Amino acid sequence: NQAAPGGAGGPGGLLESIEVSDQVVGLLSEDAGDYRWVAAGVGSNRAAGFQLATEQPVMPIGGFNGSDPSPTLEQFQDYVADGDIHWFIGGESLGNPSGGSGTSTTIADWVEANFTPKVVDGVTLYDLTTS
Repeated sequence: NQAAPGGAGGPGGLLESIEVSDQVVGLLSEDAGDYRWVAAGVGSNRAAGFQLATEQPVMPIGGFNGSDPSPTLEQFQDYVADGDIHWFIGGESLGNPSGGSGTSTTIADWVEANFTPKVVDGVTLYDLTTS
């Protein structure tokens, strides 16, 4: 038996699960009860890996692969202003992978321009409660 190109998820490993270290889980889980979402990340598959690891809600930006225009930048900014999201998960998922809406790219660009990155076990995180 040979795996499909790109691993179990097929080309590019789209469906491969995310491995999340104990250190990242601990950071995302800290004060989890204070937030509607402990984190937000582009694409539901990526967000799901962090949600499963932390057993806490993680917002998937842009739907399955990050190309859906939900939430909008304005909605995301409102969630941040209201203190609903603690962390933004940056990294390889940023951008517009499938040519759909550029909303996820716009959100990622806004986060990168307004918050300081922190790298934990190779994962780039942005604390949305500080700017």
